[in-house]
Amino acid sequence: MSTPVHDDPAPDPLSRERAHLAASRSALRAMREDVESLDISDVTANWVNAAVLESQIEDRIKALADLSETPLFFGRLDYLHAPGAEQAEGAEGERFYVGRRHVHDADGDPMVIDWRAPVSQPFYRASKKDPLDVSLRRRFGYTGGDLTAYEDEHLSDPAEAATTSKLLQREIERPRVGPMRDIVATIQPEQDEIVRAGLTGSVCVQGGPGTGKTAVGLHRVAYLLYAHRERLARTGTLVIGPNRSFLHYIEQVLPALGELTVRQATVEDLVGHVEVRGADEAATAVVKGDARMAEVLRRALYSHVSPPAEGIVVVRGSRRWRVAAYELEEIVRELLARDIRYGAAREALPQRVAHAVLVQMERAGEAPDDRVQNAVARNAAVKALVKSVWPPVDPAKLVLRLLSDADFLAEHAAGVLSEDERKAVLWVKPARSVKSAKWSPADAVLIDEATDLVERTHSLGHVVLDEAQDLSPMQYRAVGRRCTTGSATVLGDLAQGTTPWATRSWAEALGHLGKGGAVVEELTAGFRVPTDVIAYASRLLPHIAPGLTPVASIRESPGFFEVRRTPAEGTAGVLAACGELLAREGSVGLIAADAHVPELAAALGAAGVGYVGPGEETTHATRLTLVPASLAKGLEYDYVVLDEPRAVVDGEPDERTGLRRLYVALTRAVSGLIVTHATELPPQLASS
Repeated sequence: MSTPVHDDPAPDPLSRERAHLAASRSALRAMREDVESLDISDVTANWVNAAVLESQIEDRIKALADLSETPLFFGRLDYLHAPGAEQAEGAEGERFYVGRRHVHDADGDPMVIDWRAPVSQPFYRASKKDPLDVSLRRRFGYTGGDLTAYEDEHLSDPAEAATTSKLLQREIERPRVGPMRDIVATIQPEQDEIVRAGLTGSVCVQGGPGTGKTAVGLHRVAYLLYAHRERLARTGTLVIGPNRSFLHYIEQVLPALGELTVRQATVEDLVGHVEVRGADEAATAVVKGDARMAEVLRRALYSHVSPPAEGIVVVRGSRRWRVAAYELEEIVRELLARDIRYGAAREALPQRVAHAVLVQMERAGEAPDDRVQNAVARNAAVKALVKSVWPPVDPAKLVLRLLSDADFLAEHAAGVLSEDERKAVLWVKPARSVKSAKWSPADAVLIDEATDLVERTHSLGHVVLDEAQDLSPMQYRAVGRRCTTGSATVLGDLAQGTTPWATRSWAEALGHLGKGGAVVEELTAGFRVPTDVIAYASRLLPHIAPGLTPVASIRESPGFFEVRRTPAEGTAGVLAACGELLAREGSVGLIAADAHVPELAAALGAAGVGYVGPGEETTHATRLTLVPASLAKGLEYDYVVLDEPRAVVDGEPDERTGLRRLYVALTRAVSGLIVTHATELPPQLASS
């Protein structure tokens, strides 16, 4: 049972917990000072080793930082019995404080246990039905960095019924200003199962607004780095987000958990082989993003390979060695049949030809070794053969030719793309060179595909892909190349797909990613969006994603929600709504159709209301963010003013995409939403 929250500082239990917090902070400070005082002058053999070790020490010092506004521990577990062999960390009557990182005292005894440790798992999984040998679970409440409350659940007492944790609700609903924060104190059992899933398997999380899928993905990275530190240190980890604003918003979560080595990037960053200066029409981008383009590129690339017209003669000293045309043809056919990268096969070709020469040498009684084979491979005649039979191909130039040369495209897209599709991707004005071309984002992905056909892309140990529903099949392939030998965590919501090429099913998307065997998990419990707000937004689901389960908010507070009709002229109604919400505590987002943002920016400036743009950090003095609807995905604010829903819908190339964009905009609020409109609302929002 959750006992009433104890806010009175007088009782001894709260005083003891505060004392433990103070002692834990002191121990963490001592751990940091120990690292800072390390002398590496006698343990490094050279300056390279010294530099590496210094970097590792600096990272360790950063990881041991005590963030004053971040609670060092947020929970406590008291076990009933001495754990068995599988729980050797505990002992009868022992208690564990669960926090963001491990803290030990001068004797090495733990004062705070890392939330990722096995002994901490019952904090998230234990229940009245299955207490996991936990007698008491205690949650702590903080104001800033000060411990001000606690709440107990006596899980093993059958006389006490289970109730909702007030502190948990308070933490979920706590106003936020600035970047995204971690949810380590509020992780739910179904989220914890995903977080702690093994490294070898890939996981896809379908989650509606406010279900915590992004936070689950980030905490999964932190958990995997804890459980598989050495392996992932070698192979690397990567978090991929939809845009820079989103990455800036989430960038503090992992450092708050003590993880500093995870790279963050957008898909555009990954495929940045050329400068992107152009944009495609939606229909063109859809064709360029289709997985069939991979086959067109493969055909175009390997069209450069031609069978040798005649044999070659290799001169070695006074001897001449001839390799017949049919032998060379057989070598080329064999390399093509092996289905290895174009560049790898090209590098193997001279060695294969040299081997054929060495066979002849051995038959003639000579005893050549590897040095002779390498010398033959570098022979001028062999080099000339390779250049003519298997010439080098620049990936960007290959794509340039495909998009510029109608005959070349028609030849290699025959039976793959229709005539209309070929016309859609051809440039009206062909570029003269790779540098002068106005490449689009979709073109950059094609170049990345061609680059991988030539030379294998480096694979990482684990990749987290967020807002995945908006990727094209070719973009999925680009991400999949980065984890061919690793695993992936895919996060998204099919209902929030707002690109013309948005994925239709996770099975299809995972197939393009190369992770067809991934487990698909669905999160339907809403922790962020208030009940009334998510109920209103869910009116759109039958029109945008009829197969999905609506999010069920577990928030006790219904939240603040209002739909207002405003005057047809001017922005006074919108500014008034912003003023009302700014009078409350917390962050405010003003979301509007992209075309309306300049007008609203001017109105805010004229009214003297300070604001920032997406990706810029809010402060207590400036808590309003002006957000174009196209950049709202993945962001959240305590309060939101959504202006002119009809304009948001009309700003997209088709109605379904527009309604999905509106669904995203409606679900960015944590505590309250005001919808303002001078024109009629979309009929799909009418009460069913």
